[in-house]
Amino acid sequence: MFSLENKTVLVTGASKGIGAAIATALGNAGAHVVAHYGQDRAGAERALAAVPAVRKHFVQADLKDLAAVEALWDAAEAWRGRIDVYVNNAAIMLWHGGFAASDTTWDAVWEETLAVNVLAPARLIRRAVKHFLDQRGGVLITISSWAAQRGMTNPDTIAYAASKAAVRSMTQTVARAHARDGLLAYIVAPGVVRTQMSETFAATQGGEAQITATLAMGEWVPPDDIGALVAFLASGKVRHLSGATLDVNGASYVR
Repeated sequence: MFSLENKTVLVTGASKGIGAAIATALGNAGAHVVAHYGQDRAGAERALAAVPAVRKHFVQADLKDLAAVEALWDAAEAWRGRIDVYVNNAAIMLWHGGFAASDTTWDAVWEETLAVNVLAPARLIRRAVKHFLDQRGGVLITISSWAAQRGMTNPDTIAYAASKAAVRSMTQTVARAHARDGLLAYIVAPGVVRTQMSETFAATQGGEAQITATLAMGEWVPPDDIGALVAFLASGKVRHLSGATLDVNGASYVR
């Protein structure tokens, strides 16, 4: 067993889906959780409802605004004076950026996707690395996607796939560049997870039943599986796993 007691963890996008499950798992493991949210504070509060008030802190930030992104890190660090783990989770998937889209729509989709999914995480990863180097250790966990390895079946979401590949590569770079500095970095690559985002995507591919039929276990990944894995990675118990991409897809995509 492991405990995250006295660890301070920043989770972006903690108000729903995978992020909420991660926040819950971290809180249950004893961590002090900084739960970032965009608009849905109530969702983040529900994720940490069972966690004592002293171990949870909520910070709002619009990830399209880099000044707000920097302020997010400042607020998270100021809460307890340090951050031990940064979970890079928040992301958007836009549905109308395919090859047939107008130039205006194509550019708008890429601009917003890259702002939230790449530029904001890049700023936060940069802050995390500097902070972890100062305190001689820390853990970065990035939630990527199997789309980063195998692409998307719906080309309307090409920007999302590209963004997930970008954060994967950022995290691998941190792992390789700072392995001797006590920085641990992991990539989690989920498949089809039971979230609103996946349900919306399934509707573009013929519906949930059609997607489920392609899965080896015949079922979608529960968000709690991702939460449990992230909580374990946050413990740093297996240091030499640093740099790994951990596939969570029920054996539907085996590399």
